[in-house]
Amino acid sequence: MEEKDLKETTDFDINADSDVPGTSHLNEPVKESGDLEKLEMELSEMKDKYLRQVAEFDNFRKRTAKERLELIQTAGKEVIGQLLEVLDDADRAQKQLELNDDIASFKDGSILIFNKLRNILQSRGLKQMESIGTDFDADKHEAITEIPAPQQDLKGKVLDEVEKGYLLNEKIIRFAKVVVGK
Repeated sequence: MEEKDLKETTDFDINADSDVPGTSHLNEPVKESGDLEKLEMELSEMKDKYLRQVAEFDNFRKRTAKERLELIQTAGKEVIGQLLEVLDDADRAQKQLELNDDIASFKDGSILIFNKLRNILQSRGLKQMESIGTDFDADKHEAITEIPAPQQDLKGKVLDEVEKGYLLNEKIIRFAKVVVGK
């Protein structure tokens, strides 16, 4: 009976738990229904916050896109308003030219109009590039043609300007088209 008693007491395998994963407690139902309700409430709150954030970001994106479009459409409004003054002066000069044959007064009036236009553009940050006599720089100039330099020291320098180059707030907006000595 000793053997039988021993066998009865050792019917269970001591190492049986080594093959069972340690997650069996996760499959057990939640004992308190309050915990489940609390988790569902937190999940609902997080979903609500997430949806509100998404909607808020979408509204922000739409608003900034609309503001950007309006800014682009009205960006030149102030400059054009100032240039209309020059256009008015040019219209008055044209009327005077039709009524009067005095070329000297027309010349003086035209110079005043051109100076007014230059001043408006300069006040907005437009600056004319000085190219003639400077070294040719591909970052500033566009070479139209090369001609033989009249003097040795003019080789590689800008001899003539076909079209002036301009900077707007120190950034090139039009390259100078130049003739270079070779």
